[in-house]
Amino acid sequence: MGIRTGGHRLSSPEESSASAAQIISPHADMTTDQELPPDGQSTTALFTAKGIDVTPNKDQGVIKIVKRLGHAGDRPMIGDKVTVHYTGRLLNRKKFDCTHDRKEPFSFNVGKGQVLKAWDVGVSSMERGEVAVFLCKPEYAYGVAGNPDKIPPNSAVVFEIELLDFHAESLTNDGGILRRIKVKGEGFSNPNEGAKVHVHLEGSCGGRLFDCRDVSFVVGEAEDKGVPFGVDRAMDKMQKGECCLLYLQSKYAFGSEGKAEFKIGPNKDVEYEVTLKDFQRAKECWEMDLNEKLQLAAEVKIKGNQYFKVGRHFQAVIQYQRIVSWLEMECSAEPEEQKRIQDFLLKSHLNLALCYLRMKEPSHVVENCNKVIELDEHNEKALYRRGEARLLRNEFSLAMTDFQQVLQKNTSNRAARAQIAICQNKIKEHHEQDKRIYANMFQKFAEQDAKTGKRKKRKSGVKGEISLKRRRRSQECSS
Repeated sequence: MGIRTGGHRLSSPEESSASAAQIISPHADMTTDQELPPDGQSTTALFTAKGIDVTPNKDQGVIKIVKRLGHAGDRPMIGDKVTVHYTGRLLNRKKFDCTHDRKEPFSFNVGKGQVLKAWDVGVSSMERGEVAVFLCKPEYAYGVAGNPDKIPPNSAVVFEIELLDFHAESLTNDGGILRRIKVKGEGFSNPNEGAKVHVHLEGSCGGRLFDCRDVSFVVGEAEDKGVPFGVDRAMDKMQKGECCLLYLQSKYAFGSEGKAEFKIGPNKDVEYEVTLKDFQRAKECWEMDLNEKLQLAAEVKIKGNQYFKVGRHFQAVIQYQRIVSWLEMECSAEPEEQKRIQDFLLKSHLNLALCYLRMKEPSHVVENCNKVIELDEHNEKALYRRGEARLLRNEFSLAMTDFQQVLQKNTSNRAARAQIAICQNKIKEHHEQDKRIYANMFQKFAEQDAKTGKRKKRKSGVKGEISLKRRRRSQECSS
């Protein structure tokens, strides 16, 4: 199966390729048509004489001829997102695919198996702006099956590729952690939350190496060993033996506090080269019995509370979410065990709501408070925190209802009473603002109507004068 992207299907040995990023090449008319010999034997001879074997094991599977040099310097690494223009032809020069014809280039992640093996090999050898032609053996292209109606079985093919651009893979929605893989890891297993990892780190800032060491830590608790949060968050994407470069924005590095130990000032972006030497995965939820889960939940809750007290809200969220993932689907016939399960879930959701309040993410606050209220309909803390979140979202009436329910539960809650006053003032301000807006709107409508009326009067006056003049002319003509 191919992978769909942007309305087109990426190549595999069984299917043709196509998809796009929105960049148009200035070389949209480039083809290999005039340069390829008219027969396959001559084409193969041309590449053998002038080309370079770019395959790792030098088996002549992908042979490259450079048509235009690129910008000297960096080349794509595994996982980088590249954007290319290309033309694909059979050895008889017949074109079977071309991005120039579609007037849109094609994007994919190098080394991830999203495209033909020849592309992963060939594009990795290119520099930005380079144009090259590749002769690709069947085992690096469409294989013994070929592609119905386009590629005959067991066919070698030729691709002309222009590397327009490439950039690192983003591991977060905000682009705060970027990764480029220097050495691909082994197998398909990755460290999970709670796994014990052994890594080699080299950290630099502004070209200065500030950290170089082997270190072991538990995923989710890396900062206990002075390892930035961003490195911790990249662990579940890595494989044993992988070496990657991580570019961390300050909030995923050492934040506004900096790191005096490494002489890193506040709000500094850093770069880490990380090699995952070994790891031991933590037990998955389905591998533990209830007693193990309850025991671990108690330990993890303490760790989460420690992170919260020192303002490490991201890290605290990770710990509380682990408890929820273990226990949210658990149910025990023993009343005492069931009570412990409910207690852990209730406190974890309450703590998550508090963390998200500090992180200014009100939607997550409401979500977790709702979970608590499902367990305890009149929970004072959940109602209060949900009210705070709704106040942040300018949902003043809903917020006031939550604070009023808090007062019904506890009439001496002064904070809730103060919040109700704030909600009432906000609602009043909102109504007054609406009145001003509508008053101005109606005033403008009235002025517009008055102007329209004057124009109509002027038009009717002009029409009357014209009509009178026409009657006079008519009378003069008839006489």
